[in-house]
Amino acid sequence: MKNQDMVLIPGAWLGSWAWDKVNPLLSKNGFNPHPLTLSSMADRKHLISENIGMETVINDVINYIEYRDLDQIVLVGHSFAGKVAAAVTDRIPDKISYTLYIDAFIPDDSTKPQGIFNPVEEYGKSELGLYGIKFSEKIIEMIGRDVKGKDRELMLRKGTEWPLKLATDPVVLTGNYKKVKEAYIFCLLPEKGKSVEEIYKSIKGEIDTLRGKHRIMESGHWPMISKPDELTKLMLELLAS
Repeated sequence: MKNQDMVLIPGAWLGSWAWDKVNPLLSKNGFNPHPLTLSSMADRKHLISENIGMETVINDVINYIEYRDLDQIVLVGHSFAGKVAAAVTDRIPDKISYTLYIDAFIPDDSTKPQGIFNPVEEYGKSELGLYGIKFSEKIIEMIGRDVKGKDRELMLRKGTEWPLKLATDPVVLTGNYKKVKEAYIFCLLPEKGKSVEEIYKSIKGEIDTLRGKHRIMESGHWPMISKPDELTKLMLELLAS
């Protein structure tokens, strides 16, 4: 479908700016990119409070789609925003033609609460801010060490606090999301003496149980910044398959 709308939801700490390298590549290939910023981060950081939770950001996306009269969109969720994309797809499946998860939370086939994550355990109390987890060099080294030079400087300058409730709030899905095609891109880097191929083999059994197709990138957690051309190529491959 030419000129198809694609809504891009950024992950933790990020805003619409994270898709700046990808947007022109999508446009050249017939898509209308709509990069979003969720309440409390980036240019909406002034909205951060103890009340910002999953319902807030789910409605950010649903309202954007509704008030711009978008239909049959591709919905993309990166990182924790896979939880957002899954919930949005579950609530308005008739508006969405494809959901694409980029190194993201992927929903379980369950109607029980899911998606709870404790970022303090993952990143440490030293990264705690007023309402959530601050962005730092430590976090880049932990999950995206391939981001270098000016790209790293950009991330450190623009990354903002990620509210804890966006991690600790669960989502409850009815199963409506399964009416929509989905696909996944997994980002892997060599670690602890293991190659990407070895790591992939260790998780392939679990990946093969998923509903949709997938691709693997040798990349850290932010391929839209570190490898935008390769990421876009894989996105287009999955959407065409």
